[in-house]
Amino acid sequence: QVELVESGGGLVQAGGSLRLSCSASGRTFMTDTMGWFRQAPGKEHEFVAAHSWTSYPALTYYAESVKGRFTISRDNAKNTVYLQMNSLKPEDTAVYYCAGGLKASMAVRSNTGYNYWGQGTQVTVSS
Repeated sequence: QVELVESGGGLVQAGGSLRLSCSASGRTFMTDTMGWFRQAPGKEHEFVAAHSWTSYPALTYYAESVKGRFTISRDNAKNTVYLQMNSLKPEDTAVYYCAGGLKASMAVRSNTGYNYWGQGTQVTVSS
């Protein structure tokens, strides 16, 4: 199996920045795509960003709500994916989850195709 662990969440003021990390361990070769989703209280998972290295150059995907503000990247040597979040807004407040899977088995913008999930990290943006 693949274990994913998120870190980097916290409390920031609107306009501030955070960088989330998602480290993968275990049978990491079973994952070629990693994504970030978020969930606010009472709402369903929302796609944020994804990074897939099934081809070169790697492909990235962003929700329209975060495009231009968030950047997803990967450190292959560390088996870690990052989500750099800039210009944060109160509506970005949510629990952020990283997820992994095989691109051939998923639609990257949908949470249903990801096989591995982290425990989540809280991001709170104050107004």
